[in-house]
Amino acid sequence: MTSRENRGRLLISCPDRIGIVGAIGQFLASCGANIAESAQHSTAPWGGDFFMRVEFELEDLPNREEALCRDFAKLAEEYQMRWRYHPARKKKRMAIFVSRELHCLQELLWEWQDGLLDADLKMVISNHEDARPLVESLGIPYYYIPVTPENKPEAEAQALALMGGQIDVIVLARYMQILSPSFLEHYPQRIINIHHSFLPAFIGRNPYQRAYQRGVKLIGATAHYVTEELDEGPIIEQDVMRVDHRFTALDLRIAGRQVERAVLSRAVKWHLEDKVIVHGNKTIVFA
Repeated sequence: MTSRENRGRLLISCPDRIGIVGAIGQFLASCGANIAESAQHSTAPWGGDFFMRVEFELEDLPNREEALCRDFAKLAEEYQMRWRYHPARKKKRMAIFVSRELHCLQELLWEWQDGLLDADLKMVISNHEDARPLVESLGIPYYYIPVTPENKPEAEAQALALMGGQIDVIVLARYMQILSPSFLEHYPQRIINIHHSFLPAFIGRNPYQRAYQRGVKLIGATAHYVTEELDEGPIIEQDVMRVDHRFTALDLRIAGRQVERAVLSRAVKWHLEDKVIVHGNKTIVFA
């Protein structure tokens, strides 16, 4: 089997105490596993919260992971761990939602084509037809679901039916619709959104025009998990770009799109590679 087929990932969080790293290392060694990557973080050496990501190699892992997880659960109970395991061989099944602005979608598709996005891209769903030629040219299923205030519940039900419980992560690549709480409950901490970082100063329509009128000197973007509180979910990644008086409103919009593309791409990659742990309304990112 290839290295990917024999590689597993553990994400762990628990109250900090002496011996956690040693116990995890000893457990994996007793199974015959070799640690390939390891990163950890503590919020405080004494009385804090401990977080760890471990990527390991184990011969014949697909046939051994059930027993490995069962045995690890005993160690996890001893240390009060919240943990999850994911085999690297299983790519996460992804759906992308998009409206009319296609720059973030294009970035994700380019990286997916180049093998830089470790995902099984199942479909693109949109409330407009603009992206259909781009998506279908790559052989990816494209679904047009128009959304109005009157049909929103039915539109969301249609999207959920299309995904059929077979999607692991949803990316909102400039999808200009607010998802309902009943939709979100199907994908907790598995929906990633991108928006400009003017919030809350320039909320609503035409933020770049208002930023131009105010003479802003920084523009940026934020990628975060979606929660019921609009644009308030745990932040995965952010970035900024300096601008000055020479930038027109159009220049600001173009620069903002460049930042949005890069920020969303990094956030999605980290999620797909199991590098993000949500802690309250924050994230620990082992990038």
